[in-house]
Amino acid sequence: MGLRSFVWFFLLCMLFEGLAKGIVGLACNWGTRTTHPLPPTIVVKLLKDNGFNKVKLFEADPGALKALGKSGIEVMVGIPNEFLAPLASGVRVAEDWVTQNVSSYISKYGVDIRHVAVGNEPFLKTYKDTFLKTTFPALQNIQAALIKAGLGRQVKVTVPLNADVYQTEDGLPSGGNFRSDIRSLMISIIKFLSDNGGALTINIYPFLSLYADPHFPVDYAFFNGSAAPVVDGSISYTNVLDANFDTLISALEKNGFSSMPVIIGEVGWPTDGDVNANMKYAQRFNQGLLDRIKAGRGTPKRPTPPDIYLFALIDEDAKSIDPGKFERHWGIFYFDGVIKYSLNMVNGQSLVPAKGVKYLAREWCVMAPEASLSDPNLPQSVNYACTYSDCTSLGYGSSCGTLDERSNASYAFNMYYQTLDQRKGTCDFSNLSVITKVDPSQDTCRFEIMIDLKKHENPRSPTPSSMAAAGRSQNSLLQLVAGALGLIACILWGF
Repeated sequence: MGLRSFVWFFLLCMLFEGLAKGIVGLACNWGTRTTHPLPPTIVVKLLKDNGFNKVKLFEADPGALKALGKSGIEVMVGIPNEFLAPLASGVRVAEDWVTQNVSSYISKYGVDIRHVAVGNEPFLKTYKDTFLKTTFPALQNIQAALIKAGLGRQVKVTVPLNADVYQTEDGLPSGGNFRSDIRSLMISIIKFLSDNGGALTINIYPFLSLYADPHFPVDYAFFNGSAAPVVDGSISYTNVLDANFDTLISALEKNGFSSMPVIIGEVGWPTDGDVNANMKYAQRFNQGLLDRIKAGRGTPKRPTPPDIYLFALIDEDAKSIDPGKFERHWGIFYFDGVIKYSLNMVNGQSLVPAKGVKYLAREWCVMAPEASLSDPNLPQSVNYACTYSDCTSLGYGSSCGTLDERSNASYAFNMYYQTLDQRKGTCDFSNLSVITKVDPSQDTCRFEIMIDLKKHENPRSPTPSSMAAAGRSQNSLLQLVAGALGLIACILWGF
C-alpha cells in the first residue's frame, strides 16, 4: 500500500470511527398536557440541542408533529385510551385516523414517524378491565390501516404497557410470567406484533417501587447503589430496572418469544410532589441511566440495550394526579425549558436550556403584608386558587413543603394568577393579596412566572382532523380541578 493510499485509508477509518461513535442516540417522552406549553419549534430545538434523536408523543398533537417535520428526529405517535373503542369498532375508523395523523404528516411535513403507540398502559389494574376488549382489535385495525396506506414497513405498531402485566411468584426474574388474567391476551398481542415486525413496549418505574413500599431498599432503585443484590441462579441483580426488565424477558421466553424486541417506553424519576421525588434522587437516577445508554449496557438477559425513552422532557402542570402529586414533575426541564439539575448527556455535552422563551411580566401575586392569617376568607381563597391551578409543590416532602402559612397562601395565589395569564382581577382574593415586583421564591421553592402565549404563536384549537388532540385545551382546567381537591388540607397550613 502506497503512502497516499495509506493516508486515505487512515482518514476513512477515522471517519467511520466518528460515525460509529455518533450512532449512540437518545429518546424521550414529550408530554403536552400543560396550561402554558412551550412553542413546539422551541421544544424541537431543545430536543436537538440535547442529543435526542427519538421522541414519543402521547397524542397526535398537530403543532408538535409539524415542528418535528424534517427535524431528523424519529417519532412514536400515541393514541390515547379513550379512542381505543372507536378504533376497535372498524377498520374504516382506523384508516381515517392513520390518514389524518400519520400519512398526512409524513407526506406534507416530512415527519419521520416510525411507530404508532396504540393506547397507553391499557391493562393497568386500576382501569378494571375497561380497555381489555378494545386494545387488541384497535391494534389490528391500525396495523391494517397502515398497510393500506402503504406504510406497513415504515411504521410499526406497538402497545405501551405497564410493568404490572407480568409478575413473578418467587420474587426472582427467572420466575417471570404474564398475569394469569391477561396471559392469553398478552400472547395474542405479542404474536401479532412479532408477525408484523413490531416490538413490545414496556414502561418501568423504579421510583414507583420506592413510592409504593416504604420498606423498599432505596439503593436498589439506583444503578450505583450498595443494596444487597438479588441472586437468581448465576445472576446477581444490583438494581430494580435490570431485575424488572429481565422478569419480562423470562415471561417472553416461557411463552415462546425469546427473541421478541422490547422497547422501554418510559423510565425516569420525578423531582417534586413526594418525599422521594426530589432533585438529588432524579439527578442520580437519570445520570446513571444516561451513562448506561452511552456505554451500550443492557441487562443480564439482554446485554444489547433496548431503545429507552426517558420520561420526561418537560413538566406538565395539567396532568391528572390520581397516581400521585409527583405526576406533574417528571421533566428534566421545568415547563419553560429551564434546567432543573445538571446532566451529562450521551452526546458528551451538558444539558442545554430552551432558547427564545418569552414570559409574562416579572410580577407575582402574594398575600398582602397587612392581611391576617386569621381572616375567615383565607382558607376558601387558598382552596379556590389551588382548585384552578397547580399546587402540587406544596405539602410534606415537596419543594415548597417548608413554607410558613403566609408563604403557603402566597404560593397558591401566585399559581392562580400566573395560570390565568396575570389577567386583571386574578390577584383579588378578598383583599388578602397584592401584586409585587420582588421575587418571593425561597430555598427550593420556585414561584413561577408563566410563558406569555400571546408573544409566541397563537395556541391552536382542537380540530376534527386530530382525534387524539380533540378536547385537550378545553379540559386542562377540569384536569386541574379533578386533581386539586385532595391537596387542599395539606396546602392550607403546610401539613
